[in-house]
Amino acid sequence: MGIELKLSDRELPASPAFIRFLDHVLSGKPAVGFEVWPDQLSEELMPERPEEHRLLTEAAERVMRHASGRARVARAYTLFVALLTGDMHALSDLQSRFRFINIIGVPRTGGSYLTAEIYRALGVNPHEVPGALAHDSFPEAGPFVLGPGFNSWAVTLKTTAEYLTMVELFFAGSGGHSGKIIVPKKLTQAVYAAGLFRHVFGPESDYVLTVRHPTAACVSTYEKSGGLPEDGRFRGRSNIERWCRRDLENAGWEDHRLDSMDYFDAYLRYWELYHLRVATAGLSACSKLRIVPYGAANMHSIAQQYHDAYGSGLRASGFQISATAKRRHPDWVERARPSLQRVQAAWSVVGLAFPANEIAQCE
Repeated sequence: MGIELKLSDRELPASPAFIRFLDHVLSGKPAVGFEVWPDQLSEELMPERPEEHRLLTEAAERVMRHASGRARVARAYTLFVALLTGDMHALSDLQSRFRFINIIGVPRTGGSYLTAEIYRALGVNPHEVPGALAHDSFPEAGPFVLGPGFNSWAVTLKTTAEYLTMVELFFAGSGGHSGKIIVPKKLTQAVYAAGLFRHVFGPESDYVLTVRHPTAACVSTYEKSGGLPEDGRFRGRSNIERWCRRDLENAGWEDHRLDSMDYFDAYLRYWELYHLRVATAGLSACSKLRIVPYGAANMHSIAQQYHDAYGSGLRASGFQISATAKRRHPDWVERARPSLQRVQAAWSVVGLAFPANEIAQCE
C-alpha cells in the first residue's frame, strides 16, 4: 500500500508557549530575571491580557521571519512525527545528550522550590529560565479528550516535541555533568502520560515525587486562587482549580454537581485521583523514582543534595512552610483519612510506600 497522510499547521498549529519561547530567545535580548515561577510566596493570579492574541500573532510573524525560528519550528514538527511513528533513533540521540530531572507532584507540594534549587545548583538563575521550559503547564498532558478539531493525545505529543526543541535551544552550549547536560523540569502533568515521558526521557532520568497532606495542599491551592470562596463552593479561578475540575469531569462528575460542590470535597477527589494515577498509569515503573514527603527539613535536604552533587558551593535556600491548615480546618483532616488510606493501599499494590506518617503533621 502507498497511503500518504498529510497534516498541516492548520490542523496542528504551533503552541502559544512554544512561539513565545522562540520569540524571546531569538530576540537576542538578555535575560532580566523577570520570571515569577520560582517565587514560593507569590499568591497572585496571572491576569489574562486582552491583547494576547495580537501579541501572539506578532510573535509568530517574528519567529517565521527568522531563519533559526523557521528551523526550530521545523525541528519540533520533525520530533512530533518521530513520536507519532516511534522513531527511537531521534529519542536515543536526545537521551545521549541530556539527563532530565523531573519534579512531579500535585500542585502546591514544593515542586517549584526544588526545580529552582536544581537550577541554582547548576549555576543558572531560575528567574531567568522561561516558565514554559521549567514549570508545570508545558508540555500539555491530562485526561484524554476527543472533540471537534481536538485530540488531547496529539496535543501531548506535539507539545512534548516542542518542549524537547526548547531544551535543545536553551541548553545549547551548557556544561555537562558526567557527560550529559542536566535538564531540571517541574512536570506535574507526568502522571497523565507517565509511559510517554519515561520512554522519551530515557532510563537515566530522575523522578522526584513530592507528597503533601491534602488538607494543607488544598489550603495552599485556595490561597493561590484568591482565597476560600465565601459560600465554600468550588470555583475554577486558577490553573490548579481548572485542572481539578477537568479531572473530576473526566471521572464522571457532571457540571451541575461540580457547580454546587463543597470546595474541599472537590479538591480531595482531585488529590486522590492524581495519586491513584501514580500507581496505575506507569509512574511507578520509573526505575529512579524518589518519594519526598513535604516538609521544611526534607525539601531543604533534597535541595542541598543537588547543590553538593553539582558542586555549586552554595547552601540551599530556606524552604517556607505554613502550619495553619490543621488549625484552620480540623474537620478537613478527618474527612481526608479515607482518601489517604485508599491511596496508601493502591500504592502498596505496585510496591510504593506512601508516606502517610511523614505528612500527618499537615504542614
